[in-house]
Amino acid sequence: MDVLVLIGRLLFVPLFLGSAVGHLTKSGDMAQYAAAKGVPAARLAVIGSGLLQLVAGLSLLLGIWPDLGALLLVLFLLPTAVLMHNFWAQSDPGAKTAETLHFQKDLALAGAALMLFAFFAHLGDDLGLTMTGSFFDLS
Repeated sequence: MDVLVLIGRLLFVPLFLGSAVGHLTKSGDMAQYAAAKGVPAARLAVIGSGLLQLVAGLSLLLGIWPDLGALLLVLFLLPTAVLMHNFWAQSDPGAKTAETLHFQKDLALAGAALMLFAFFAHLGDDLGLTMTGSFFDLS
């Protein structure tokens, strides 16, 4: 089971690390888009969300308090779904479809991250192939 969880982490994390790099290297462009979506303090939000994804992604990848890393991803994904993919505000059918898909993707990823959080927080040190045990204890 340890190897399967490690493979799952390796498959789950690149999306967030890649997004973190984009947020941090293209923050100006991303801030313009976020501002157009009504995100307050868009530049700060983009940089902050990039750092959040980087820390969370590395936490899961390296197995350093992976429960905390998973929880941080939930805290990133839920507001992102609502603020950036507000399909209900779209009048163009194509834009509405695209935003609906992104909204649902973010919710699905948040659900997966929440399950990872519970998994790591419950099993803690009993789950191998991590550098540390869990930050939280749900056992």
